[in-house]
Amino acid sequence: MNSNHDSDEGTINIRLRQILLELARREDEIAHMEAAAVPYWDSPPLSVVGHRAAADSLRFEADRFLRAS
Repeated sequence: MNSNHDSDEGTINIRLRQILLELARREDEIAHMEAAAVPYWDSPPLSVVGHRAAADSLRFEADRFLRAS
């Protein structure tokens, strides 16, 4: 029973990690699209910085699930 429970928990951790990485990828895409809308000589909007920070945080949390599985 315990090994089955551990297996289920590992599967859940892997799936949660995949979801977090997908969310991080989406945040990176949004940041890229917003940054591309601004001429290269201008500073990017603060929202770009926010999306990149969100992506970094999501990847960090995803790595925690990797270590837990």
